[in-house]
Amino acid sequence: MVICGILIFKEAIQIQKRLGFLMILWSSRLYVGDKMKKKRDKVVASINYREATFGVYCIAFASNQSNLFDIMEANQLLFPHYLNTDVQIVGLAQGKQEALKLVQDMLMEVYQITGEFDVRAYFT
Repeated sequence: MVICGILIFKEAIQIQKRLGFLMILWSSRLYVGDKMKKKRDKVVASINYREATFGVYCIAFASNQSNLFDIMEANQLLFPHYLNTDVQIVGLAQGKQEALKLVQDMLMEVYQITGEFDVRAYFT
């Protein structure tokens, strides 16, 4: 199953580069909420191929360097603003509440392991 997911990622990246679309980068430490686990590969493919999703939230590195994460509905990535922006996704959740809980868990893990909140260093 993972091999299939990796092939989808590589294929989607090649298509995005060729067509000049936004570059979605996926963290190798992708956190996935409990409600999202069974449909993770399908959701990732939908996001890579710029298809609309329902209730899916992405957790990405913050666009503002002063913040830690951006939590956005996956459909926001369809907006023209994101066509020229690279987005590194580190988490996927079903619904905003699950996204908030996932961010909390991520931050606790980063702090427990590193003693600080340098999420970019931890996830890259």
